[in-house]
Amino acid sequence: MNKVILLGRLTKDPEIRYSQSADPMCVSRFTLAVDRRFKKEGEPDADFIFCVAFRRTAEFMERYIKKGMMVSVCGSLQVRSYEDNTGQRKWSTEVIAEEVNFAESRAAFEARMAKGDSDYSAVPPPPQSEPEGFKAITQSIDEDDDLPF
Repeated sequence: MNKVILLGRLTKDPEIRYSQSADPMCVSRFTLAVDRRFKKEGEPDADFIFCVAFRRTAEFMERYIKKGMMVSVCGSLQVRSYEDNTGQRKWSTEVIAEEVNFAESRAAFEARMAKGDSDYSAVPPPPQSEPEGFKAITQSIDEDDDLPF
């Protein structure tokens, strides 16, 4: 199974192109800054993942997705090789985006942009307190315990 799920911010506006065929197809290329879960001193805080979307997904991105927006991407990983101008074999890894969805509200995005927040690789940390209506589980679950499902 080849399934990739990412959550991150666009590093710049998506690059949109249309194929030159009789039935032009929309193609969107973009880079997603995805925060690393564990950070070591001296190493980058985020990974920059190259993504490509086609047809309807690319058209959606052309209309609605902009630099700095947090989006979720579902797709598959593709590795391909090609020869550069010097004849050397090069490898490219990218995510073929099948679904792209908003991961923050328009109001939150616009408020962040109005403040001049330009750190597109910084995903906010999870809240330290428990969200309203949720409680921490204080009991441990042993293998012998009966589960309610």
